[in-house]
Parts: sequence; structure tokens; C-alpha cells
Amino acid sequence: MIEDRAGGRIQDLPDHERPRERLARLGPEGLRDSELLAIVLRVGSKGRSALTLAEDLVTRYGSLATLAAASLDSLQKTAGIGRDKAVTLQAAFALARRMARELHEESTLLNDPASVADCIREELRHLEQERFLALPLDTRGRLIRIETVSAGSLDSALAHPREVFRSAIAANAASLIVAHNHPSGDPSPSQADIRVTRNLAEAGALLRIPLRDHVIMGKATKTRPLDFVSMRELGCLQCSAETAILHIASKG
Repeated sequence: MIEDRAGGRIQDLPDHERPRERLARLGPEGLRDSELLAIVLRVGSKGRSALTLAEDLVTRYGSLATLAAASLDSLQKTAGIGRDKAVTLQAAFALARRMARELHEESTLLNDPASVADCIREELRHLEQERFLALPLDTRGRLIRIETVSAGSLDSALAHPREVFRSAIAANAASLIVAHNHPSGDPSPSQADIRVTRNLAEAGALLRIPLRDHVIMGKATKTRPLDFVSMRELGCLQCSAETAILHIASKG
């Protein structure tokens, strides 16, 4: 049972103020983030209503994206949020991410770096460590599925061609796109990124599953409007690592 701001029951409020009734009448878009979170939390804690807890979470984390990335330990540092509420919040955000992934995977055409970034942005934006993804494509360039290959700092071991192309072969893919994130926010490729890209491009040529691109995700800023970099656009797929480094330096 959801409690109101004063610690009483939501059922004691007028209909037009009850989050559940407001959602039924207005739809979820008509509710504030805190009201939706209060519905997820269901009840408050001693002396603190569900709405108060929800508003505290919104204030503390500043955005839903930051809240969705919070660990169980971090969530439980908010007064009134115990293990059960923290687990419930993580489950709700995980379902939202999985739904976003399913929507992107349904016949998503990945024909340029921007479409790749749109497809994986929600998958990667909340992560605090690097994650390497494989995106096998069919003959029309449509996404078959998204596979997590590894997590951690990118190097040749974590992005070994054998592991990267395993899912592409299993999916009978015609081509492959790979992607990973830079938690620092700067999507500029490192020398390790370049070496991995070249290794994968060479392996794809041998396997006849060409590597179409390697997209690196970061965060947009006022001086950097795009939150991603395409290794293909930087010329890193068809040249040596040394040449690619010089090519990138000339563009910087």
C-alpha cells in the first residue's frame, strides 16, 4: 500500500492526487518521475512516505540514468531504502533496459555509426567499466542480436577474435559490428582500441564475415556534440595500426 507525504495512506488522498489513479487517468507520461518511483516502491518507511523516498532518490542521484546505474549498496545509503526496495528498483530498471534492447533488436537496420550508437546507448551509458559488444548482422544489414563478449579494460585478450566471432558464426551472420564504451566519457580511440580493431578486421576477412565498424561510445559535451566515434570513419579498418594512429592524430 503506497503511503502519502505525511506518512498516511495514498488511499486517504483525493482521487486526483493518488499516483496510481493519476496514472490510470493520465497515463505514465502524466506523472512525475518521483510519482512513478513511488508506485514501484509501493510503501514508505517509518515516518517517511513512498513519495518522500522517491523524491529523495531523484534529488540525490539527479537523473534517472544515474539512479538506474546505482549499486545495491549505494541505494541503501538513502534513508528508508532497505535491501528489498533497492532490489525492486534494480529489477525495474533492468527490465526497462531489456525492453529497450528488444525494441532495438527487432529488425533494426544498422547502416551508419549513428544508428549503431542509438541501438546500444542505453546498454552502455550507465556502466562504470568497459563492456565489449558484438552485433552480428544479416545480409540486409539488420541486427540479429546483441552479445556481450567481455567486460573490463579493452585489450587483445578480452576482445579475442575467437570470442568476438563466436556469436556471429552461431547466428550465421553476414557481417559484424563491434562496440564498446569508454566510462571516462571521451570516445577517442586508444592504441589498444586500434590494435583490436585491426585484429578483428583481419579475422573477419579470413572468416568471410567482414567487420563493418567498431563504434566507441562516450558522453557528449558542449565541445563534443557526438557521444560516439566510428573507427571506420577514422580510417582504422583498412590500414595498419601505425598508419591509423597517424591518421587520427592528423584529425585531432
